[in-house]
Amino acid sequence: MTESLRLAPITPANVETAMAVRVRPDQERFVSPVATSLAEAYVQPQVAWPRLILDGDRPVGFLMAFIDIDWDGKGVDFRSGLWRLNVTPEAQGQGVGRFAVRAVAAEVRRRGATRMYVTWEPAADGPGDFYRKLGFQLTGEESGGQTVGVLDLIKGAF
Repeated sequence: MTESLRLAPITPANVETAMAVRVRPDQERFVSPVATSLAEAYVQPQVAWPRLILDGDRPVGFLMAFIDIDWDGKGVDFRSGLWRLNVTPEAQGQGVGRFAVRAVAAEVRRRGATRMYVTWEPAADGPGDFYRKLGFQLTGEESGGQTVGVLDLIKGAF
């Protein structure tokens, strides 16, 4: 599947398609709906990078990166990384998540960063194992009750 995967910016022509992307019901507690992400992107356009994930022309997911966000609100620690990842049930396990993380890593690297961050709900059935398998390391931090992981884009596999 990954050969035909691509990202599309969110536009008036595809916003309804993007908002229709849903995860499995048992995963809904781990990620906000796309509509919530788009609302956050609307009020934070300077840091939000939302994209529809397509397999050919078929929507299979949504991602939103954060770019140079003021991590602690003090104007000192600016970070970039994966903010949201929603993959449709039928596309899970087919490389869409890995594609999304690689795409964000490429964008973060293109903008000059050497590290990429992600947060996740610390639960046994949550996405933590997925991110750790991709090379994210625990930072020991929490953000909004979520675990923070970092990927070194120089040493990492991406």
